[in-house]
Amino acid sequence: MENTKSTKPQSSFHLTAEQKKKALLLGASVVLGIIAYILPSGYLQIALFLVAYLLAGGSVLWHAVQSCLHGDFFDENTLMSIATIGALILGQYPEAIAVMLFFEIGELIEATAVDRSKRSISELVAIKPEYANVKDGDTFKQVAPEEVKVGDTLLIKPGEKIPVDSVVTDGQSSLNTAALTGESLPRSVAVGDDVLSGSINIDGTLTVEVTNAYTDSTVAKILDLVENSDTHKAETEKFITKFARIYTPIIVLVAVLLAIIPPLFFSQDWSTWVQRALVFLVISCPCALVLSVPLAFFAGLGATSKNGVLIKGSNYLEALNDVKTVVFDKTGTLTKGSFSVTKLIPADGVNKADLLGYTAAVEQNSTHPIARSIVNSCTGDLSQYHISDSTETSGRGIQATVNGHHVSVGNEKAMADLNIDNVELDPTGTTILVAVDGKFWGSIIVADEPKADAKKAISQLHDLGLETVMLTGDNHAVGTTVANELGIDKAVTNLLPADKVTQITDIQYNNGKPQKVAFVGDGINDAPVLVQADVGMAMGALGSDAAVEAADMIIMDDKPSRISTTINIAKYTRKIVLQNIIFALTIKTIFLFLGAFGLANMWEAVFADVGVTVLAVLNSMRILRQK
Repeated sequence: MENTKSTKPQSSFHLTAEQKKKALLLGASVVLGIIAYILPSGYLQIALFLVAYLLAGGSVLWHAVQSCLHGDFFDENTLMSIATIGALILGQYPEAIAVMLFFEIGELIEATAVDRSKRSISELVAIKPEYANVKDGDTFKQVAPEEVKVGDTLLIKPGEKIPVDSVVTDGQSSLNTAALTGESLPRSVAVGDDVLSGSINIDGTLTVEVTNAYTDSTVAKILDLVENSDTHKAETEKFITKFARIYTPIIVLVAVLLAIIPPLFFSQDWSTWVQRALVFLVISCPCALVLSVPLAFFAGLGATSKNGVLIKGSNYLEALNDVKTVVFDKTGTLTKGSFSVTKLIPADGVNKADLLGYTAAVEQNSTHPIARSIVNSCTGDLSQYHISDSTETSGRGIQATVNGHHVSVGNEKAMADLNIDNVELDPTGTTILVAVDGKFWGSIIVADEPKADAKKAISQLHDLGLETVMLTGDNHAVGTTVANELGIDKAVTNLLPADKVTQITDIQYNNGKPQKVAFVGDGINDAPVLVQADVGMAMGALGSDAAVEAADMIIMDDKPSRISTTINIAKYTRKIVLQNIIFALTIKTIFLFLGAFGLANMWEAVFADVGVTVLAVLNSMRILRQK
């Protein structure tokens, strides 16, 4: 049957069942309030006003009671309850109802905004597989992913999710990895390819062998990161929380003094100054700051997750604003991490196809990565070469008889054994020298190629005014060649893992002036450096488990260009946070003075509190819409 499900995007304004119930209560409060307002004065009018007040503010009053019972006498619910009960005592029924209505409407808008921000991250939870098809004799049975063991054989049908990290043993297909990496293009897989849990099988049927238990799989680690992303709060968030704890009691004290000093010492009217104190309380509520600042950071985390980067806490997102230098590992981070033949340099009179064919024939039984790259690059039929007397000499290379010719493949020492001198080594990669029957045939250059977006990533970081450094264990020639090709400011080569930590420390305290440094790596040996850096970023798709655990941020599709995107989101998030703080404090300060001197009434107080809060929240949500 044809799928008729709508492909229209869901509305960004989505109410939960609880929120719909609250909306109905608020609607009923408005209707009763209007009816009461048009009725003549009397007990019926007062009764309807009180019912409308309870419908609008019942939950606020309940939360205020709960807060007081737990020793928290100064939260926004308590302030709103005191202010509106005071208004009721003074006979200002419409004003009291309006305060509760607008406060709850504001809370409703804030709740939907928070839900939307959370959905931008928690949509990742949808990648969790519900079952696995495990081979049981000649059939397959469905079990929970948690029950799958390493070595089990699984069947993955079209449309199903990969339940655990595995390797393909039969079949070929395309995988949708968008939820894991942010990459919209499908990834083709065949026998021998690794497949990550959470990926969706698009077309072909795959048989896979489990390589990681569910608890150690990619999807489980991602879900753990999502669930704990709010445990590391930014310094700005911590400051706002502390600020509110000090600010609110002081404001309450000022309101009390405002209510009693003029009547007691200056013979002023009690009702006038109590009313001003109540208006002062409504205006002073700090919820605009307490809610909008954490929400802005949460939206920032959601924006990075949409762009294929998972961050373990808002403190790391905030720290990116102060990073001055981005340091890279080379292999697997800026380069693909796999060797390939980049050049064929035959000697005079030697055909390129023969040079590559004879070399591949000699190397075809070797498991060394460089040997495999040469064999994989040969498109000819290797069965036409008859191999015998193959021997490998440590530190030199490999020799064999191929179609009756003695072939030697290796380094300068192997050539020197054949009295072949003055061979040139290419600085762009590893040079494989080839001789046939004692004569030099040429060289094959094998290198780890830069990733497609590596040069773009470096350029984007330079546009942001950041310095770039590359640390590598490769020799000076290879390291500087890659650095120059990508436009990296500085390359340090021939490093051991411990040396990289020393280099990071030197950069952090350059000339005695501390500066924040971000490090990007992928290997097990990068874990200590990721911890030492102020912000550690790991390549999540191909990176090692140790690197992912040690890092503060995970780049799910291994693209270096995600770094500048994340820094831009961090800068935009800080901009929004500062806007919210300045806007909220400015408006509240103005209205606090107006309220204290009787120039602002309860209606204006509602705007100063709820209006400012809603505007700050909506401003925070711009982070998710920013391209």
